[in-house]
Amino acid sequence: MTRFVITLLVWTLISPGNGSWGGGTSWPTHTACRKEGLEVLYQSCDPLQDFGFSVDQCAKHLKPNLNIRVGIILREDIRELYLDIVLISKGASVFNYSYPICEVDLPKFSFCGRKKGEQLYYAGPMNNPGFEIYEGKYQVLLELYNEKRTTLACANATVICS
Repeated sequence: MTRFVITLLVWTLISPGNGSWGGGTSWPTHTACRKEGLEVLYQSCDPLQDFGFSVDQCAKHLKPNLNIRVGIILREDIRELYLDIVLISKGASVFNYSYPICEVDLPKFSFCGRKKGEQLYYAGPMNNPGFEIYEGKYQVLLELYNEKRTTLACANATVICS
């Protein structure tokens, strides 16, 4: 776990993502999981920083309380934190979901209230209803933002199920 956090911190600090150092114009594509006909890839769409994300279970049938790990260095305070997810299949939006992660009167996680420059790291269950992933290729757009609607992290993910 410590190695993951240090790697994420170093990568975030030396890789500005705007092409000025690494010659590229975007962040690298990361693998969140790959197993038995399911592959989940993601790329940060934030031009200022990358982040780390992984999924413990990589199966076509997602069970409730999926275990995830995510880490990022905060560029803004998070009195409130929200997650928006959009699922796109064959060019059309088929699912939109918004979830309040941290609210002023209802902090759900220990990282709620963290300040700019601090680390947001979470390893644990993500409550979901559990569902089957059908064969196909899907795009997933994710955005984490605070109460000022400032983006703290965003990703373009691709889910390939065969």
